[in-house]
Amino acid sequence: MNRPRQWLRTVCLLFLVTGGLWFGGHMVGRVSAVAKETYDNIEVFTNILTLVQKNYVDPVTTKQLIEGAITGMLSALDPHSSYLPPEMYKELQVDTRGSFGGLGIEITVRNNVLTVVSPIEDTPAYRSGVKPGDQIIKIEDEFTKDMPLVEAVKRMRGPQGTKIRLTLRREGVANLIDMTLTREVIQIRSVKSKMLDKGYAYLRITQFQERTDDDLQKQLNKLEKDSGAPLAGVVLDLRNNPGGLLTQAIKVSDEFIDSGLVVYTDGRLDSQKQKYFAHKANSRTDFPMVVLVNGGSASASEIVAGALQDHKRALVLGTQTFGKGSVQTILPLEENAAIRLTTARYYTPNGRSIQATGITPDIVLDNKLALTKTEGTPMLPRIREENLPRHFQQPKGKQAPREEDDDGEEAPNNEPESGEAPTIREGELGKDPQLDRALELLKSWNVFKTVVAQNNP
Repeated sequence: MNRPRQWLRTVCLLFLVTGGLWFGGHMVGRVSAVAKETYDNIEVFTNILTLVQKNYVDPVTTKQLIEGAITGMLSALDPHSSYLPPEMYKELQVDTRGSFGGLGIEITVRNNVLTVVSPIEDTPAYRSGVKPGDQIIKIEDEFTKDMPLVEAVKRMRGPQGTKIRLTLRREGVANLIDMTLTREVIQIRSVKSKMLDKGYAYLRITQFQERTDDDLQKQLNKLEKDSGAPLAGVVLDLRNNPGGLLTQAIKVSDEFIDSGLVVYTDGRLDSQKQKYFAHKANSRTDFPMVVLVNGGSASASEIVAGALQDHKRALVLGTQTFGKGSVQTILPLEENAAIRLTTARYYTPNGRSIQATGITPDIVLDNKLALTKTEGTPMLPRIREENLPRHFQQPKGKQAPREEDDDGEEAPNNEPESGEAPTIREGELGKDPQLDRALELLKSWNVFKTVVAQNNP
């Protein structure tokens, strides 16, 4: 008998023996049954390990096979659980600090093919014309079918100034698209801001990182100083925000809510059942808000949108969000590796799970996307959580109904009568129908509030 099999059998036998010594009566039978099932399955695994090492065309190490087995085991659970070898674990830690060398592209796996969720603004991928929904067929000369997500990320990252060739498939385009991109140090500024009009501010959060809340406070203070008066209204733009740190989503929500529940998580262990509350100190509740979302708004951004919506602190405008309602915990391993494991679901203050469903806007308004002569096709429908294999199902329960627009129907799409689709530039007044509508709502709210105050002295 080879050493790996002998070692694993010894561990299982020790578990059986100690289980029998520790527990008594009926519990012994239950533990022994579970232990026997575990032992039987481990024996199958060790048999396969032995067969592969003995018969595979090239020599393979035990470590290589074990890491492959771990990768397969976690990927079989859900789309967000994965094994992080040392280099990927290190890069994950770098990501949350907002600086890394790469292309600036958010990807997922759909039907075993790497698929673009969204390019990050002002990055090589964004400037090169990578579109949401594009399938990455090859990285350099290697096909990506069945390539693990972490491996694909590893290959696309690299030192600043180095080049990489991607081959993309885009729906509606007959030929594959080859593009060569030059890696840059991706400095993600997580909060951007500007004044839209007198007293009306625009805040865009691109990703939730370690300093997002601090940056948000600084931007709000700057906007108020530039305005010279208290803000009359704020548009919070969470479109194409893939999420990030749960702690930062809670802190950002706390900026605009002065009491009550922000979000809670529920899992199998007591440590995974957590409630997070807002605090009155330094909360900014003296101006109306509109939150912009779309199919690229996921995870932490959905927490913020859901909290502000449930507290009736803001109107949510846009399209259905991505629907990632699960919590991932990073569990470090030896040799600087780790696993990212889904450990809980999160819920909005009113008890809504957005898993595979998303946040439904109060006002549904979809920016119409322009066709250009070079593209020849509109952007593909966005991939959402429900499209990913092995995604969690929505827990049973009632979804809060969506408040419809003033006339009981979805908001108009502002499509010009000529039939020509407008050029959309998100964040730019006059070229972003969702932003235009948000500002219109804020101004209308303040007019309405003034009229009510005059009639009720």
